Amino acid sequence: MPLRRVLRAMAWGAGAVLAMAILYVGCAAALMLWPARGDPPAPAGGERIGAFVVSNGVHTDLVLPLRAGGIDWRSDFPPSQARAAPADAAWIAFGWGDREFYLNTPTWADLTVRRALGAVIGANPSLLHVSWLTTAQLRPGSTWQLSLTPAQYARLAAHVRASLPNGRAVPIPGAHYGADDAFYEATGRYHLFETCNSWTGRGLRAAGVPVSRWTPFDVNVVWHLAPWRP
Repeated sequence: MPLRRVLRAMAWGAGAVLAMAILYVGCAAALMLWPARGDPPAPAGGERIGAFVVSNGVHTDLVLPLRAGGIDWRSDFPPSQARAAPADAAWIAFGWGDREFYLNTPTWADLTVRRALGAVIGANPSLLHVSWLTTAQLRPGSTWQLSLTPAQYARLAAHVRASLPNGRAVPIPGAHYGADDAFYEATGRYHLFETCNSWTGRGLRAAGVPVSRWTPFDVNVVWHLAPWRP
């Protein structure tokens, strides 16, 4: 094949990839401005349950009270399954993602092309990352406040439980990032259109929280939420 034809094919391929990337980001940005309709405002004075969304700038977690609304997460996720969960932990954080990425990429320096491509195409099973947190571990600027009715909170909790195989929390032996976390088997596969942030966004929509209709990026999740100010 003549070199000119090879270069032309490469240019067309690169252009197609660039066009798809622009379309992907453009759709995410457009849908961010068109949030799903949330539940009607609850009557004033009714019971509210506080929760949070936290972001590291790329990945989002749902942070729920360890015990509230008739739900005690310690029965599903005993803090003893961490190496050393804080004795005064008041919150439990849930993040969903690609198994290979979670277990073998604790820092961005560990990211490889193979792992990135595997995550994009849905080549691997998923995991649930769980952390037990104190209020002091939450940081303004990376934390967004949720104020939920008991019914909304129950739907958000159901979303988390629906990510467990057969509704059971099965820990991954020896899998931890630090002293206050653990990993669990999860359902579904991570891919380009079902990211960790898509999982968070689906939970918020199920709970009736106004959020983008598609949330591939963290900014899509938090754009319509109120920043937390302690």
